[in-house]
Amino acid sequence: MDQLRTQTINQLPSGAALIKRELCYTICFIFILISSIIALNLGSSSRSLPLFRFDHFFPRKLPPPFPHTHPLRACDYSYGKWVRIDKKNPVLLYDEDCPFLDPGFRCHRNGRKDIEFLKWRWQPHGCYLPRFNASDFLERSRNGRIVFAGDSMGRNQWESLLCMLAQAVSNKSTIFEVNGSPITKHKGFLSMKFQDYNLTVEYYRTPFLAVLGRRPITTPPQVKLIVKVDQLHWRSKQWKGANVIVLNTGHWWNKEKIAKMGCYFQEGGTINMTMDVMEGFRRFIKTLVSWTTKNLNPEISHVFIRNHSPIHYMNGTWDDGGVCDAATEPEQDYKKLRPESWNNQYIANAIKEINNSKVRLLNITYLTGFRKDGHPSKYREPGTPVGAPQDCSHWCLPGLPDTWNEILYAQLLSMEFRTK
Repeated sequence: MDQLRTQTINQLPSGAALIKRELCYTICFIFILISSIIALNLGSSSRSLPLFRFDHFFPRKLPPPFPHTHPLRACDYSYGKWVRIDKKNPVLLYDEDCPFLDPGFRCHRNGRKDIEFLKWRWQPHGCYLPRFNASDFLERSRNGRIVFAGDSMGRNQWESLLCMLAQAVSNKSTIFEVNGSPITKHKGFLSMKFQDYNLTVEYYRTPFLAVLGRRPITTPPQVKLIVKVDQLHWRSKQWKGANVIVLNTGHWWNKEKIAKMGCYFQEGGTINMTMDVMEGFRRFIKTLVSWTTKNLNPEISHVFIRNHSPIHYMNGTWDDGGVCDAATEPEQDYKKLRPESWNNQYIANAIKEINNSKVRLLNITYLTGFRKDGHPSKYREPGTPVGAPQDCSHWCLPGLPDTWNEILYAQLLSMEFRTK
């Protein structure tokens, strides 16, 4: 019996051997666990397994910015953050030598010395904003029409897109206004033709988008103008058949401006003396969205209704000493952004109601709200009188509207846009 016990004890591993074996098992288990986590992370989105992220060690390869052979996945480009570009000189899509810019938007030429406002790019949450490819945009739009209609903020965006697209055209003389009209912000209609692509990029100045008319003789004397909330501007018939239509309004739809103009609202041929500006705007936006569904062919026209572009007057209003020239970088704290404009909700609701995939909201309010640094401010066009109000509504070009157009391009890519 003692001999058997001795033999059994000799067959048992020593304490050191036991520890060694357990350590080996533990290391193998940890290796298998880590390998499984890595495999799951590499095969899933960045939102999966948030407690086990190895992006810094195994970075994902993003799809190439272009060419776009497949439609982009759906992305909400309207929410994100502004990221500083770490370069001495910003990489611009164009410069102030672009011949299609209003003098009032050429801020550097008008005396602005800093260029820090150009050293920022918009980074959406959860996805990437594709690089703007002017050649691709022009090719997709060949034999087509791109229309901008609205107030002077729409003019800002129109000029931006002209300059962005022109970078892909070597002979700039092949880009011209079809009627020979000079580029001036006081013109009601301008159409720039890209001859090599048989493409026109058009702008219609219609601040209300609605019919703005003179008062009927029989109305009370306080009525100076009427806005017909059930009718689009007569120019709207020229927008039919366009391949891309970008509409905007809102800056003229405010209580102070309406009152100062002596403006009242008309519907069904009757002037409503008690309708306020919010109700007037709500009814008109429903008219606008209804017009897009009744008058535009969804197989041809891609419609975007752009919402409010925030202003940044500080220490006063535009006509009461408001300024913005001290701002040299974006606002960093989203809590300091001004409340969203009331008319944005009416626009969003009206678009949702029609449920038409070819009518979309171009939502630029949030990203624009940060950019108090991007306005012409006191650097206005030559000849502006000394002491004139600062411009804290429009935008320097190159500048913020370029981002609006990058988002427009991305939206069109996701819609597989191409003229037929």
